[in-house]
Amino acid sequence: MAGYGASSSTRRALASGVAARVAGAVLCVAVAVIHVLDQGGFPGSKEPAYVGILYYILEAAGVLTALLLIAGWERVGWILALGVAAGPFAGYMLSRGTGLPDYSDDMGNWAEPLGILSLVVEAGLFVLAIVILRRGLPSGR
Repeated sequence: MAGYGASSSTRRALASGVAARVAGAVLCVAVAVIHVLDQGGFPGSKEPAYVGILYYILEAAGVLTALLLIAGWERVGWILALGVAAGPFAGYMLSRGTGLPDYSDDMGNWAEPLGILSLVVEAGLFVLAIVILRRGLPSGR
């Protein structure tokens, strides 16, 4: 019977890969949802216009990345997950620190609860993506 089916270590590796992809997908969607909430729903509004457009791009990227991870497109999915995590993290730092062109609404607002939640989710996604990418992916998608 040893020749039938996958070994228990292979099954565990496959299960952990699936669990990581599902966790990554959930975190990507969470980043998108947090930003939809922050802009006041969808379509929402953020001014100046370029900030609103960046929100839409991030939200679409979060959903797309989640779908890629679930579909098994790991390499591209995990690389995009790094951007879904790092992009808004950088935006948070800039918007609260130096401010952004024509956007100073959040300057100094470091303790906004939704912003802190976003940072926690983004950090979790970033760390997960780094761990998965450093571990190496199977060849293919």
